[in-house]
Amino acid sequence: MKEKFIRSTIILLIGGFLTKILGMIIKIVMTRLMGTEGIGLYMLILPTFSLFIALAQAGFPVAISKLVAEDNKNNKRLIFSLIPLSLIINVFLMIVIILIAPYLSTNLLHDRRCLYGILAISVVIPLTTLSSICRSYFFGKEKMLPHVISNLSEDIVRLLLIIIGIPWILNKGLEYAVCYVILTNIISELTSILILFFFIPKNAKITKKDLIPSRIYIKDSLNISIPNTAARLIGSIGYFLEPIILTSSLLYVGYSNSYIVSQYGIISGYVLPIVLLPSFFTLAISQALLPIVSNLYSKKDILATKRKIKQGIFISLLIGIPITLLLMINPNVFLQFIYHTNKGSTYIKFLAPICLLQYIQAPLSYSLDAMGKSADNMKATLYGTIVRTTLLFILSFLKIGIWSLIISTSINIIVTTLYNIIKIKKYLTTSCKRSCFN
Repeated sequence: MKEKFIRSTIILLIGGFLTKILGMIIKIVMTRLMGTEGIGLYMLILPTFSLFIALAQAGFPVAISKLVAEDNKNNKRLIFSLIPLSLIINVFLMIVIILIAPYLSTNLLHDRRCLYGILAISVVIPLTTLSSICRSYFFGKEKMLPHVISNLSEDIVRLLLIIIGIPWILNKGLEYAVCYVILTNIISELTSILILFFFIPKNAKITKKDLIPSRIYIKDSLNISIPNTAARLIGSIGYFLEPIILTSSLLYVGYSNSYIVSQYGIISGYVLPIVLLPSFFTLAISQALLPIVSNLYSKKDILATKRKIKQGIFISLLIGIPITLLLMINPNVFLQFIYHTNKGSTYIKFLAPICLLQYIQAPLSYSLDAMGKSADNMKATLYGTIVRTTLLFILSFLKIGIWSLIISTSINIIVTTLYNIIKIKKYLTTSCKRSCFN
């Protein structure tokens, strides 16, 4: 079990590192081809894209990973029970996107050019959902290589499509180029799905019984997926409200629009990507942790469950602490190397030690999902988002500028992480007492 966890973690770390590099290359290429205005237009649409992906997936990937890892169900029937429900949800969301796209682009995002990009989301989300469902099966089986290879292939295909297509379509208009960037996800997701199919065992057979949806399987999945979706939805709403509240409040107390835009750009563009750099490592650790913790907890092996969670936290800190120290000592090295600027160094020094808690948040969150306590993840996200949004609004009126965002973000991290720690400790202690008593 230990060797499998370490092997899975190493595969996901290497894959996550390569995916991160490809992601950075894609952003650099997009910036150079479309310019600042094009990237700005794309970033306006991105929160909407993220929100609808969260809704379209409906938390099914996490539910499938957990239930497959428990190994007490017909996995093929589980998948085929959720695919029709997922299809219904996606068709409904596609209609919603088409109906609200004109109002959203003109009245909320205040840029008519966002229309085609938002409409493109409706075509992409079904494939993104299907791809995530396929990956979740392999996660549950603790087979991480298919996920890594499909992810890398997806990014490579997307990069090639962007390099080839944007120069040609840019002549038609910036809004068409942004729409094209979103539509590249269709080919990249199809590539990912085809690659995942190659890893399905050759001797796998699907019977008529496997195709019949099971109400019990659907119910078990929804018990996990609904709180998980709610948590992602709450986070997405908080992310959506952040610039609106910050801009409105700071303008009201007398800050100039140029100050708000420039400082917010420094925080979201330079500071947060750097201080959250270890997060893709901790995410890889957490993804490897989920099926193992789920399997151990379902077998009532509480001591082994506790040991694996501690191991995940330890590895996360082992990666996070050295990077945190480097960021606190000399953040300019990172800023110069990645962005060729020194702007934001003071913010990084403040946020770096607090983000140590952020690094262990993913293992804690995934562990709660694995233990069947997704509702607590939702509550943690809800409480953190409420605290963050409220503080952002109040602090903005104290005339401390962009520090209102820095402080509210920090408190959010502390509240969410501490809540998760308290809940995991409570459940493990209670379960341990029960098992000892029995």
